[in-house]
Amino acid sequence: MRTFGKWLGRILAALLLAAIVAGVWKRDELTRLMAVNSLFSADNIVQNFSHMDQAFLTAPVPRGPLATSELAYGPETALPDGTAQWISDRSVTSLLVMKDGEIRYEEYFLGTAPDDRRISWSIAKSYLSALFGVLLDEGAIASLDDPVTKYAPKLTGTAYDGASIRNVLNMASGVVFDEDYMDKGSDINRMGRVVALGGTLDDFAASFSETFALPGEQWQYVSIDTHVIGMVIRGATGRGVAELLSEKIIAPLGQEYDGYYLTDGTGTAFVLGGLNLTTRDYARFGQMILQNGQYGGRQVVPADWIAASTAPSAPTAQGKIGYGYQWWIPKGAHDGEFMGRGIYGQYLYIDQARGVVIATTGADRNFRDPGVNDANVEMFRRIADGL
Repeated sequence: MRTFGKWLGRILAALLLAAIVAGVWKRDELTRLMAVNSLFSADNIVQNFSHMDQAFLTAPVPRGPLATSELAYGPETALPDGTAQWISDRSVTSLLVMKDGEIRYEEYFLGTAPDDRRISWSIAKSYLSALFGVLLDEGAIASLDDPVTKYAPKLTGTAYDGASIRNVLNMASGVVFDEDYMDKGSDINRMGRVVALGGTLDDFAASFSETFALPGEQWQYVSIDTHVIGMVIRGATGRGVAELLSEKIIAPLGQEYDGYYLTDGTGTAFVLGGLNLTTRDYARFGQMILQNGQYGGRQVVPADWIAASTAPSAPTAQGKIGYGYQWWIPKGAHDGEFMGRGIYGQYLYIDQARGVVIATTGADRNFRDPGVNDANVEMFRRIADGL
């Protein structure tokens, strides 16, 4: 009996040692997984959104060699009645308003600061759209109607087989993907765990096999479509998105700070929501888009791509919010009114007719409540009207 007890003790000790070794070996992955699980908690969300590089793998997006472009300050504008309450209710962390290229209002809240590189979430999709337009113009990609499998052969035989580049730009791939942010078992949250644990996003994208509609027939917002755009870009150029975005989009803007992407375990950029920049640098990008792709005396993005990508070309429901090539078009929008939008209150609102850019970041844990997005757009419109 003593011998059995001795052997049992040795086995338990060996198992404990193995668990300790595994814990040390996987410490970084476990740390990132814990970060994902607490990322949106009320106590941590503001801090986390300004320091995503402390919890995730990242790739730099250098600002490039140009001097910082000036953002001139015009006369400070009094914001409409109710703005302060809206800032509080929506947990706004920064708000920057530009009119005709001049800053009319800039403020930071909840302990954030101008040099915070805040997570863009899905505003990153609009950056990727701009990059895609440049590469299309340069001839790296032949046509929007090419199948995605031409440039991303890994998707052959998956749910994306038969979808065109135009389909995924429009979020009309027809691929079944659960975007429920509040369901820990949803596809979008499973994807977050892939990133946290250093997995492979390309393999994750290739794992989808079901469709709910033929490509191009029905719009449904599925963020995995944007990752597929990234796969197309990488396949067409043989280069990473972080490097390309820095060279083609970021460097010509004369940003104040380097940016960075969150990445998976292979260094592949989390292009659908992992870009981190300062609020002023988001505003620089917005101003370039407002100016039909021109900035600092050069054409950064082709003007015809700006027009095409911000038009409501996706097959969205009549009378509802519109969608272009990774840009949102608000309900009742006039020509030249569109926006990038990310979860938890990230917006890049552009009104070309009024010459207005509004960049705002947030930590709004109630962002999915009915009417919140419409109310936010109405606030942006009131601000623009008052300038």
